[in-house]
Parts: sequence; structure tokens; C-alpha cells
Amino acid sequence: MRLYNTLSGEKEEFIPVHEGKVGMYVCGPTVYNYIHIGNARPMIVFDTVRRYLEYKGYEVNYVSNFTDVDDKIIQKSIEEGVPASEISERYIRECKTDMEAMNIKPATVHPKATEEIDAMIRMIETLIEKGYAYEKNGTVYFRTRQFDGYGKLSKKNLDELRAGIRIAVSEEKEDPLDFVLWKPKKEGEPAWSSPWGDGRPGWHIECSVMSKKYIGDTLDIHAGGEDLVFPHHENEIAQSEACNGTTFSKYWMHNAFLNIDKKKMSKSAGNFLTVREIGEKYPLQVIRFFMLSAHYRSPLNFSGELVESARAGLERILTAAENVREQLKKAPDRECSAEEREQLERLGALRAKYEAAMEDDFNTADAISVVFEIVRLANATAEGSARAYLEEFSSTITQLCDILGIVTEKKEELLDAEIEALIEERQQARKRKEYARSDEIRDMLKEKGILLEDTREGVKWKRA
Repeated sequence: MRLYNTLSGEKEEFIPVHEGKVGMYVCGPTVYNYIHIGNARPMIVFDTVRRYLEYKGYEVNYVSNFTDVDDKIIQKSIEEGVPASEISERYIRECKTDMEAMNIKPATVHPKATEEIDAMIRMIETLIEKGYAYEKNGTVYFRTRQFDGYGKLSKKNLDELRAGIRIAVSEEKEDPLDFVLWKPKKEGEPAWSSPWGDGRPGWHIECSVMSKKYIGDTLDIHAGGEDLVFPHHENEIAQSEACNGTTFSKYWMHNAFLNIDKKKMSKSAGNFLTVREIGEKYPLQVIRFFMLSAHYRSPLNFSGELVESARAGLERILTAAENVREQLKKAPDRECSAEEREQLERLGALRAKYEAAMEDDFNTADAISVVFEIVRLANATAEGSARAYLEEFSSTITQLCDILGIVTEKKEELLDAEIEALIEERQQARKRKEYARSDEIRDMLKEKGILLEDTREGVKWKRA
């Protein structure tokens, strides 16, 4: 298996630190609002990487954090007049709802920054003791030039970076390129006590601490969007390797940007789309399939036309899988014919071709092309085919789609009137404090692909 390592700029053979085990850290979202479609790409891509590694027999420790203390969270809490923790907890719940709708497996651990403050303080103390950090008036800075390998991930030169600085820099800093590890408290902000006074950590330190705690000093794979290469991941390397004295991550994987109608997504451009909004227009299973239709390192353009094309392609796969299952119900239990054995050999060759695509830097686009080849074979299956023959087709399509996070069994769709009736029944059950029945209805709707959201305006629902 070979993957492209951002650190070396080349495809490398994948050899984990510990045989049969993979420690994988993926930077998660800052939870101040619903996740946007750009957040969805790394979630889907690296969930698929995880699924393939598990398919190959690796035990994967998959860690993905929630940044639950941040300027944007604090600003939102001020606007709403509620504690910052209420904002972050609300959007962690909403993020998990959207992730589930996209069939993203829960991480082995979803650490939160606010729960790891003590460990962050200990790492900062170690960096100060080793001469890599210093404190000025309650702010702790990392000495960028003290760390020999700074710039090795992003291929940036320190002197060029310094020459490019055009804004006024704090006179407290020894060097304009030094970055913050700890910042002092401001009025109205959440804060924690530390040896340098009340305050909160800088953004970069949290991932260094949480990856160390839940995986170890050296990760197998560190992943995220390409926007994180500099300065976030560069700073993580500096902090972690300076503190721990060893390689931080063997492999670095970064997905390319997602554009909307060939333009960079931004609120000012009016093309900012949340996953929740997209889910009101398209099944999120279609969005997942669309995201994987391009190689993760290639820029991806999101447009209605392209998503509709993905919907049609996915429908072809799901229909073929359903047809095979229907044929299985009446298939004779006999030995495979010579022609069927020949077709099964072709099926085995296609599985190998699928694996080869995935093991060439997780080329999901080529892997999906192979699935379509299998679908063409499945659609040519004759009536009265042997049970064993059909079972092999069914299990192969199901398994290869599962690696991509695609569920091949179509859910029986409820009519809108049925949904509304069940929601009303749930509301009445809640009024009678029959919470078990209320939860049962929610779970039943969820199983049918209906997601409920309790809002101040009442219950809202949408199809997953």
C-alpha cells in the first residue's frame, strides 16, 4: 500500500509503527455552527481511508477532536447571551447528527479541547524548560527559530516568511514568527488557571496534546484539509517534536479544497453551504458518493449538475445490488456452471483491481469505476443463476461499497403524512412523559432515514 506523504512530497510504502495497528489523527471542526460542506470532505475521505485499513485487517485507533474553545465560539456565546460551553455542546451534537447522516463512523475517541487543558499546560511547561518557549505578560510563545526543522512540512523558508510579514507584530515577541501557546484571559471569556495566570490555550497546542494522549508520541497518519498544512500542522510538528524528541507523524495526508460552482466557498460570495442545507436538497449518501468520485488530492467542484450525475450513478449501483438480492430469494441451490465459475473469476479479478486502486494512494475515483464494472457483470446475470454465484456478487458489491461508506440496501421510504403522524405521536408521548416511546419513535424514523431536530420553533425533520 502506497500513500502520498505531504512531508516528503512523494508516494511512500505504508509501514505503520506497530505491525497490524494504525494510529490515525484527523483534525476535527471548531464547533460554533453547523458544519459546512467543506468540513464534510475530510470527514468522508479519511473515514474511507479508515474503512479500507480495517478491511485489510488493521486495528485502527481513529482520533478526531472537537475544538470547543475558540474566538468564534466565544463571539457566538456573547451574541446569544449563553455560556460558550452551551454553544459548543449544541454544535457537537449537530455535527454528530450530520456525520451519522453521511455514514461516517464515530471516532475511537472524540476528544474536546476543554477537557485536556491540564495536559496542555504540562506540555507548555516542558517546552519552556527545554528553551523552546517563553512567557511575556501572561502570554506564552513558541520560539520558532529554536526548532531546527520548522517549515519541513509546508516547504516554507523562515526568512521568506519573515520578509512577507506586513502587519504590526507584538513587541513582546522575540521574533515575529513566534506563535502563541497560551493567551491571557480577556473580559467575558472562559479561562483556566495556569502558572502564567488565568487564560486559555492557543489553537495549535490542542492537537499536539490530544494526539499524544490518545495515540502516542508518534502517529502513523495525521490528516486534514490542505488549508491546515501551514501554520497549524507545521506548528504541531514543532511543538510535538520539540517536546517529545521524536518524529511526530510518519505520514501526512491532506485533501484538496472544495469549490462551489467553480468558486471558493465563502459567506461573502453567497455560496456558503452547510451539510444540513445540502441534506434538504440531496440525500447525504449521494453527497458522500459525489465526494469520493474524485481523488482526494484533486480539487473538487460542487455543482447541482455534478451532484445529479452522482445521484444517477449511485442509483445504478443500488438498483443492481437490489436486483441481485431479489434473484437470491428464488435461486436454486446447485453447483455453479462452468460459465458462472468463469464469471466469478472475473469478479475476483475486479476485486483485486479495486484493491489496487485503493492501495495506490486511496484512489476512490478508480475504485468506483471498478464498482461500475462489477455492476455491469451483475446486470448480465441470468435468471435461475446458482445461489452461491449470486451470493458472491451480492457480498462483493456490499463489501466494496461499505468501504466507501455506501449502504447498498435501499430504505423503505415513508410518506410525508406518515412521518408527520409519527412525529405527532412522539410529541404526545413526551407530554405524557412516556420517554421510552418517544425515543422508540425517533429511532424508528432514524432507521427509515428521517432525522429529527428539536428546535425552539418545534420539531423539524428531513430525509438523510
